[in-house]
Amino acid sequence: MQKRYSILKVILPVIAILLIYGVALGEDKIIKMATTTSTQASGLLDVLLPELEKDTGIRVKVFAKGTGAAIRDGMDGNVDVIFVHAKEREEEFIKEGYGTKRYAVMHNDFVIIGPSDDPAGIRGGTNAASALAGIAKAEALFISRGDDSGTHTKEQALWKITGVPLEVRKTEILKKGKKREISFVFPENSIAWYISIGQGMGKTIIYADEKHAYTLSDRGTYIKYKYGRKESIDLEIVYEGDPLLNNPYGVIPINPARHPHVKHDLAEKFASWLISPKAQSLIANYRLMGEQLFYVEGRR
Repeated sequence: MQKRYSILKVILPVIAILLIYGVALGEDKIIKMATTTSTQASGLLDVLLPELEKDTGIRVKVFAKGTGAAIRDGMDGNVDVIFVHAKEREEEFIKEGYGTKRYAVMHNDFVIIGPSDDPAGIRGGTNAASALAGIAKAEALFISRGDDSGTHTKEQALWKITGVPLEVRKTEILKKGKKREISFVFPENSIAWYISIGQGMGKTIIYADEKHAYTLSDRGTYIKYKYGRKESIDLEIVYEGDPLLNNPYGVIPINPARHPHVKHDLAEKFASWLISPKAQSLIANYRLMGEQLFYVEGRR
């Protein structure tokens, strides 16, 4: 008995050390990612991340939000990597030294959705800008995310080429004691028909559906809310297909020269895995209710 007790006195501390070491290793392989609501709401991450862990051991803690907020998380060093869809802003992010490289992962597209009776008569329009101009001319109810997301960025870019008179609204956001000023453009004198709600894509779609209104959505989230829920929405796609509605997604590891604490090596491995043949095949073959949501380069 004394001999067995002596052996246990030796073995148990060793086991404890191994367990602690194993936990530490596990924690070391967890990275933080700020990404758009569309990558999470579509269900794509539920397919990709378990396979990533199988192949690399890397686990990802996801913070889903609008692209603007995700980019700010990267600027502040709150995450190790961002996965977003606003290419010009992503390139500026890298130019300013916050990210090391943009990896082009996939794309989908935006669609204008609205009531089936299409009160603004935009179905079959010549381009996305003329469709929005038609909504403005009819003063048909339009719901904007208004949240500095990639979708909101695309909406503003489209309004700028409609020829519709615009005005600028400035607002301040406060994060971790720091104030940031953000400017938005939207149609002039539109208080009666243009509503900016400052919410994510899912809530914007639901609100537009309740109000019998138009909105701009990425196709993936629209399909999720149209076909992937028990309570389906009534809104339909009333305009699609303009090349201006293309929606590329990129992943960017945060620059360790700017934020030395980030897990840059793991973020690079994650980014490289996303553009690997296996991950690209998973993305291309992902379906929701039989509908393809995302496309990889050369596969559309």
